[in-house]
Amino acid sequence: MAIKENLEEILGSIPKTVTLVAVSKTKPDQDLQEAYDAGQRVFGENKIQEMTQKWENLPKDIQWHMIGHVQTNKVKYMAEYVSLVHGVDSLKLLKEIDKQAKKHNRIVDCLLQMHIAEEDTKFGLDDAELRDLLSSEIFGKLKNVQVVGLMGMATFTDDKNQIRREFKQLKKQFDTLKETLPNIHTLSMGMSGDYEIAIEEGSNMIRIGSSIFGARNYQ
Repeated sequence: MAIKENLEEILGSIPKTVTLVAVSKTKPDQDLQEAYDAGQRVFGENKIQEMTQKWENLPKDIQWHMIGHVQTNKVKYMAEYVSLVHGVDSLKLLKEIDKQAKKHNRIVDCLLQMHIAEEDTKFGLDDAELRDLLSSEIFGKLKNVQVVGLMGMATFTDDKNQIRREFKQLKKQFDTLKETLPNIHTLSMGMSGDYEIAIEEGSNMIRIGSSIFGARNYQ
């Protein structure tokens, strides 16, 4: 399998300032090990149980990113090791990550997920919900989570203008948020089909699966 070659091709085509998250969901440990041996250290999973199994089995210097929708009752399973949670779309979830991180004496980095797609299937906050979350008394008291940026997913469409428009919107939200939280640094947008547009619009973290590992394995 050409995992190493795929990785090298993608890394050679993106700026050094962009972090590549290898989306390894549904992939067996040996595929991840192959990517690891080729130098990849950041992996993205969308199911906490699967990610935890892989964390137990694979090298300990891997950074595990939770990129899927997170259920609050599952946070405890990843609080010990997760590097970055991409899809934080509520204060309730942020509170739970804070609570579980505290038990492990950790500060867990989080991205707030914004709803930018012109479709109803994607999770995420709108501008008003973001403002409410940031100005809430609870948010100010959270000590074991750190909001380091924003994440968003564009509409699944062939219309490149629409995708570009949605990424522009997220970049604008990111720049506005920087006025409130000057230490944020991560804008996670772009996947296998649209990462080039995302990078052009200011993304510095892309999530790529099928272009590295091939098609997803569905049981």
